[in-house]
Amino acid sequence: MGDDGEVAGRNGKAQTVRNMILSLAVVVPIALVSYVFIPHDDGKNAVKTVGYRVELDTARRAAPYPVAAPEGLGEGWRATSVSYRAGGKQGSAWHLGFLDPTEEYVAIEQSDGPAEEFIDSASQRASRTARTQQVAGATWRRYEGEKYNALVREERGVTTVVTGTASYERLTEMAAALKAERTRPEGAAKG
Repeated sequence: MGDDGEVAGRNGKAQTVRNMILSLAVVVPIALVSYVFIPHDDGKNAVKTVGYRVELDTARRAAPYPVAAPEGLGEGWRATSVSYRAGGKQGSAWHLGFLDPTEEYVAIEQSDGPAEEFIDSASQRASRTARTQQVAGATWRRYEGEKYNALVREERGVTTVVTGTASYERLTEMAAALKAERTRPEGAAKG
């Protein structure tokens, strides 16, 4: 009986391995065909669009300066990030990020902190140039960098940086659309 049991055990293991290989031979081609013919997302538009109205209203009530946001941008602009941080190392900072119609990044950055440090951070270390340009009646300084370019406007009490990977034409389009406002909290005295 010892010999028969040994033979049966070996045949059972061989049969199990054979069945597993046959199963894989059937399943793998079906999986490959399914992958090829069933639509799947290749990561396009993986960046989510965000609403920013609530954060904008909150920042306009809290910030010690008029907070800027675009009005009337053309088709294809999508807001992707928004934040307001009160009283940090770089002052009270407003951020609103967008993708332009060609999927390039454009951000509005504002702060009442030290301008030079803030500009360096917001523009990803872009360098100040001698060029300025007029946008909607205001003078903006151009900054050029390896990663981001920027348009910078320094005013009393606030520095505004429009920066990103987009062309100067798109940065200018964003700067021209900016409307800066400050909302008084409920019950605040008008001056």
